[in-house]
Amino acid sequence: MTIALTILHVLVSLFLIGVVLLQSGKGAEMGASFGSSGSQSVFGAGGGTSFLSKLTTSAAVIFMLTSLTLAYVSGQPSSSSMMSGKGKAAPVQAPAAAPVQQKTDSVPAPVSPSVPVQKK
Repeated sequence: MTIALTILHVLVSLFLIGVVLLQSGKGAEMGASFGSSGSQSVFGAGGGTSFLSKLTTSAAVIFMLTSLTLAYVSGQPSSSSMMSGKGKAAPVQAPAAAPVQQKTDSVPAPVSPSVPVQKK
C-alpha cells in the first residue's frame, strides 16, 4: 500500500507542476502558447482560466491527502521485523579481566623552575 501511495504521490506532484506551469500569469507564460488566454480556446474565452484553477485546486487537495496519508503510514510501528524469524542469540560473555598490578614506586612530576628565564 505504501508503494502505491508513493507512486500516486509522485504522479500527482508532477501533474500539479505541469498544471501550474500551464496557467497564464501577468505576462505571456507557457499557458499563452497553448491558447488558454485566447477567445478561440477549447474552454471558451474565460473557461480555460477557471478550468485550470479548478484542476490545480483538485490536484493540490489530492497531493495534500497523499502527503498526510504517507506521513501517517510511515509513523505506524511495523508488525514485521527483519529479525523476527531468527532464533535467540547466545548471551555474550565478557572476557576475563587480567589482573592489574599497582605500582608502589612513585615518580615525582617534573618541577618547573621557580625563577623565570630571561630572554635576551
